[in-house]
Amino acid sequence: MLLTLAWRNIWRNKRRSLIVMISIVVGVMMVFFTNGFMNGMLFQMLKNQISSSVSHILIHKKGFNDNKVIQSYIPDPELVEGAIKEQTGIKNYSKKLISFGLLSSASNSSGVFLNGVNPIEEKDVTKIKESIIEGTYLTENKRDLVIGKKLAEKLEVGIGDKVVAMANTPDGSIGSEMFRIVGIYKTFSSEFDKIYIYANKQITQEMLEVENKEYEFSIICEDYQQADIIKEQIKNQLPDEYEVLSYVDLLPMIIFQIDMSKQWMWILNIIVGVALIFGIINTMLMSVYERIQEIGVLMSIGMKNGKIISMITLEAFILGVTGTIGGIIFSLLVMWPFYNSGINLAVFSDGLNSFGIGAVIYPVLNINDFAATLIILPIVSVLAALYPAYKAIKLEPIYAVRYV
Repeated sequence: MLLTLAWRNIWRNKRRSLIVMISIVVGVMMVFFTNGFMNGMLFQMLKNQISSSVSHILIHKKGFNDNKVIQSYIPDPELVEGAIKEQTGIKNYSKKLISFGLLSSASNSSGVFLNGVNPIEEKDVTKIKESIIEGTYLTENKRDLVIGKKLAEKLEVGIGDKVVAMANTPDGSIGSEMFRIVGIYKTFSSEFDKIYIYANKQITQEMLEVENKEYEFSIICEDYQQADIIKEQIKNQLPDEYEVLSYVDLLPMIIFQIDMSKQWMWILNIIVGVALIFGIINTMLMSVYERIQEIGVLMSIGMKNGKIISMITLEAFILGVTGTIGGIIFSLLVMWPFYNSGINLAVFSDGLNSFGIGAVIYPVLNINDFAATLIILPIVSVLAALYPAYKAIKLEPIYAVRYV
């Protein structure tokens, strides 16, 4: 009976009820668009970092990640590779040489991170091959070199040009080699494109006099969310002289921002709810004052205060739930085109690329976002109705029935 009464009371004044519902719908849409846009930027930063250099799991000699010196090679690559092969949930992995060095052209020089890789392994671990915009990826020619677009502009070089790479060898001398640029790549991070270069591992090992030495194992998991679990399993199989790091360890700021965005979703819902409280209170007060005689009659025939409170709060709850569900539906309809096409912010591309995001943002929403909205806004609607309900039960039946 209370549900029927509450439903009919809501539609006695259709305009007022619709205004409240539309307010909730607009509030929900604002929450979802803001949070989806924020999540999209953060997850793109994470995805781009993983696909370019971090991978899901990295294995080095202990201390190498903080200080990438040529002397810190992996003591026993076969032991590490055996531990990786024993694990389930690993999709691909690659072995590489990493060293800081100097790349010089006829026009300029720049500090770089030299990555000596096996081209076949590396293409399944990073997206460098897919990011080639000029030329080709590494071939069997051991003097091939792939560099970023920003670095190519700085050195004033193009496809087919020769450059010289130099880096320290383990004994402190300088190793150098001439390479020919066969490919230029462009990722979502202009900073990454300025410093990372890729060559065949064999010639980089010869250049630095570290034949058969490995410096890093990069691992891609079938499910990135299992990276920490797989990391611990590999870590337990290796001695303490190795460091096994997941993307969570390597990208703490991005992970922190993603966690903060989850908390922000709840806070944003509360802010919208507080803003809606005043509109709901006003609506329910008007509804109570318009029905003083009716409430007086109900109290006169024996309706308890608890049922009157329940009826009024149920009206507010229905408004809150209906507006929230409507807001979610309209949010999905509005945002659906952007899931595939993204939001093009090319005008801010330079700034976004410096953060490794990219000019096109794809919104991201998850089940927790829907849960937060479905929980908070209906509860806020009920809380807003408590004051009007209190005013209703304070009415004296004898005066309420005579109220004009």
